[in-house]
Amino acid sequence: MTTSTATHTILRAEGFSCPSCVAKIEKQVGRLNGVEKVKVHFASSRIEIDHDAERVSVDDLMATVAKAGYKATPAAF
Repeated sequence: MTTSTATHTILRAEGFSCPSCVAKIEKQVGRLNGVEKVKVHFASSRIEIDHDAERVSVDDLMATVAKAGYKATPAAF
């Protein structure tokens, strides 16, 4: 039996201009080792990520979003 160490992180993103931004971010973040699930909400500019915090940090997630061309910060909710 394995135990899940998944962490649910929500980021707020800036710079979304069209729905195609969603696929770009989901693809980039989804490639990270340790990311289990990525869901980008275009209307609310939220990025929800389930990841193994021991393998990929919130800073890693924000850096990957930045490489895709968008600014992201941790959300309080």
